[in-house]
Amino acid sequence: MTQKIVHVAVGIIKQQSQIFICKRSAKQHQGNKWEFPGGKVEVGETVTQALARELKEEINIEVVSSEAFHQIHHDYPDKSVYLDIHLVENFKGEAVGHEGQESCWVEIQDLNKYEFPEANKVIVEKLLKLNHI
Repeated sequence: MTQKIVHVAVGIIKQQSQIFICKRSAKQHQGNKWEFPGGKVEVGETVTQALARELKEEINIEVVSSEAFHQIHHDYPDKSVYLDIHLVENFKGEAVGHEGQESCWVEIQDLNKYEFPEANKVIVEKLLKLNHI
């Protein structure tokens, strides 16, 4: 049986040495874990369009520009995800958990103190390595 692949636009929202993360609802897949904000790419949308829409809905920021950061394919037992990750350092507004989710700014070197879904661990590792350059 072939699993459905969910295409997700993910934003690494960065200000100086901090990254903005959100906690997933207990009801969601990988619930109660921390994540980088974003959401599904809808039919007919580019990744950039999806990212801008999702970040406006989820954390109330307007993306001015972003750059491709990484791509990850990850298979969970119940679904497969394709994460299209962009670094967002140029945005307008103040990032907040706009949908009532817990959220916070975290120093890059402290990201490994938070529990992320398995697919996000590669992102954390890459950010930690870049932070040490």
